[in-house]
Amino acid sequence: MEMKPELCNVDDALNILVGKWKPIILLTLLKEGTKRFSDLKRSVPGITQKMLTNQLRDLEQEDIITRKVYLQVPPKVEYSMTEYGKTLEPILVAMHEWGTAHSVHKMQKMSQESR
Repeated sequence: MEMKPELCNVDDALNILVGKWKPIILLTLLKEGTKRFSDLKRSVPGITQKMLTNQLRDLEQEDIITRKVYLQVPPKVEYSMTEYGKTLEPILVAMHEWGTAHSVHKMQKMSQESR
């Protein structure tokens, strides 16, 4: 596929992925599979219940994750990646690897500049 800068769709992708919590949520679901809300909250340190709920709703609206509600007491809700959402895996892995390499690069640069 030919990429034309004037028809850039990177913003569309970033609108789904951008934020402090969404990549962590997505990588957790990709790596660990289906999670209950409380287990997911424990897997994302520092996130509030309200923020997790909002992030999950956003991802569900974009068909990236699915929410399954079990009719029982106490209520049980599980979240998992949709087949469509799983197509993000190579992108998220590449971004994670690049971010790790960039952190190393910055540390090396700072080390060189302090000499």
